[in-house]
Amino acid sequence: MNASSRTAQFSTLHKVLKKHYKPYSPDSGRTVLDHLLFACCLEEASHDAAEEAFAALVHTFFDWNEVRVTSVSELSEVMSSLPDPRGAANRIKRALHSIFEETFAFDLEDCRKKNLGPTVAWLNKLDGTTPFTVAYVVQAALGGHAIPIDDGSMSVLRVLDLVDEKDAAAGNVPGLERAIPKSKGIEFGSLLHELGANYAANPYGAAIREFLLSINPDCKNRLTTRRAKRKPGRTEEKAPPEQPAAPAADPPTAEKPKTAKTKEAARPEKTPRVRAKKTKPESPRITKKSAPAKKSPAQADVPKKRASSKGIAKRKPR
Repeated sequence: MNASSRTAQFSTLHKVLKKHYKPYSPDSGRTVLDHLLFACCLEEASHDAAEEAFAALVHTFFDWNEVRVTSVSELSEVMSSLPDPRGAANRIKRALHSIFEETFAFDLEDCRKKNLGPTVAWLNKLDGTTPFTVAYVVQAALGGHAIPIDDGSMSVLRVLDLVDEKDAAAGNVPGLERAIPKSKGIEFGSLLHELGANYAANPYGAAIREFLLSINPDCKNRLTTRRAKRKPGRTEEKAPPEQPAAPAADPPTAEKPKTAKTKEAARPEKTPRVRAKKTKPESPRITKKSAPAKKSPAQADVPKKRASSKGIAKRKPR
């Protein structure tokens, strides 16, 4: 895009913004530190919501040191008017910690007396600061020419084709300070910021889409679209799952004559039976006092054999 066409488009955007939004000017009674902390609240939020959150911080806490030692969850509850109170509280807490470690105080008024270049470099090194907060401090407190751009404003410029994807990812808008003079920088920056805050709050709104199309009719393809939701109760009736076909019956086969082997194979196998061992009843023990056993009648008729003489001779004398 040529520089002349870019300048003309930024001028056209400025004129259209003046018709739909009201510009605001920074409070001249605030200190440099107040402007920095207010910029932490203003990022990704409207001007009215940022003013309400900053006033809640001033009236709730005793000083900025108490804000520094307060937890992020407590700070986010105080700044509930912001769309992202936890992110703003995190930026404020980190910035106060970094400033206290650098200066051991909460006073940045010496930045007004220093050169702008080293001051901007020092502010960028602080933990918790962003390109938006540094540009806002340069514009509102240090008298420099810088237009603060946050994510919402960058998204609007990307939709309007005033910045390409590479520059948008880097957070850089080439030629913006040349297209908008310093005398109109505060006004243009506040108007563009309000448009970006509205777009970030509801990018699918019909009003914001019509407004962007009025500025650039060719931006329709770059607008974010919402996925169509299915209406309840109109779900398509699903066909019942097909049941598998029954297997075809086998053709009848001629019966073969049963042989001995086939009969044995057809018989079910018998499970072996385990027989319990029979235990013999214990015979009664015969003691000396027990009566002698009775003789059978056959044994009673047989006469006793007498000892032979040979046996008597062999016996030893007693």
